[in-house]
Amino acid sequence: YIKARGNVVCLKIKVNIMEHKKQIALVAHDTQKKDLVEWVRKNANKLSKHELICTGTTGKLILEMFEHELPDVKISMRLLKSGPLGGDQQMGAMICDGKIDFLVFLTDPMTPQPHDVDVKALIRVAVIYNIIMACNLTTAEFVINSPLFNSEFKPVVRDFTDYMKRTV
Repeated sequence: YIKARGNVVCLKIKVNIMEHKKQIALVAHDTQKKDLVEWVRKNANKLSKHELICTGTTGKLILEMFEHELPDVKISMRLLKSGPLGGDQQMGAMICDGKIDFLVFLTDPMTPQPHDVDVKALIRVAVIYNIIMACNLTTAEFVINSPLFNSEFKPVVRDFTDYMKRTV
């Protein structure tokens, strides 16, 4: 939070420990949505122990898959807007607020995206806040099968104090 004291602004950042239950963001470009839905299907039991946060279209496809193919598996999901309509930015804001632990963002490097600046901004924020990020299925699979996936974990937190105190 930010608190003003006279002419000085103090910035305090709450350091979160990743709990056993992770906040997992799922995003995929159109050509990658089928692969992401399949990955979620394959890992449904593991993912059902966590909260999923999805951009609109991707989330709707995942919900449909659960309803039609895995109706007995209960999931917790928060749907944001579609990526090009602001969902990427909503997700970025959640990362800034410490509300996302792991981002699976299956990108299509071969197809130009009309909202490329939003995509780059989301990836940039994930890097700045040092959250776990998988941009391909191999990395996503590696992370979900790590022994740390279902345990508490204290991530390395970057200190931006010098940046915040810089003279502009």
